[in-house]
Amino acid sequence: MPRLSSCRPLLPHALLTALLLGGVTVVQAEKADRRQPIVVEADKPGVLDLQRQVIVFNGNVQIVQGTMIIRAERIEVREQAGGTRNAVATGAPGQPATYRQKRDGVDEVVEGSADRIEYDAAAGTLRFVGNGAVRRLRAGVVADEITGAEIRWDDAAQQFSVIGGDAASGGRVRAVLTPLPEAAASKPAAVPAAGGR
Repeated sequence: MPRLSSCRPLLPHALLTALLLGGVTVVQAEKADRRQPIVVEADKPGVLDLQRQVIVFNGNVQIVQGTMIIRAERIEVREQAGGTRNAVATGAPGQPATYRQKRDGVDEVVEGSADRIEYDAAAGTLRFVGNGAVRRLRAGVVADEITGAEIRWDDAAQQFSVIGGDAASGGRVRAVLTPLPEAAASKPAAVPAAGGR
């Protein structure tokens, strides 16, 4: 798979970094990831449209930034008014787009897959559209899983929502939630320190 550096004339590194930086940082993602370099690889050369402020990668695309990995057949990153970014990762037939990232401060990873994954930086949302599945792994073991036609993560509200399943399921959604291990469940919740004068 050719590395992005082979497409340098089409994709100036500074512009690529500006468009992608601050990209996918959801589900209390590993905070250190934001300071890591972004590595983009694709089978085909990238296309940069300065007029529309869009970068498109095609062919077995992979974006890595620290612990965050997105894989898709096609990824489009678009800069919006005000400097925010939207990204859309689209899978190939029978091969969904995927997302994986370590959660901050815990031994957990969130991974998801869907026909299309959409990120809206301004809204702080991540949507898994079409055959969506999101899993939380604790120490490498699936702890929780949500499946449905569309799954939406709202970072500000720290909330997932799921919309209808496929026709085979009768439009039902499904969630499998595993209790915390006893040691973690018996710990009292951390209380924020009170500010004082």
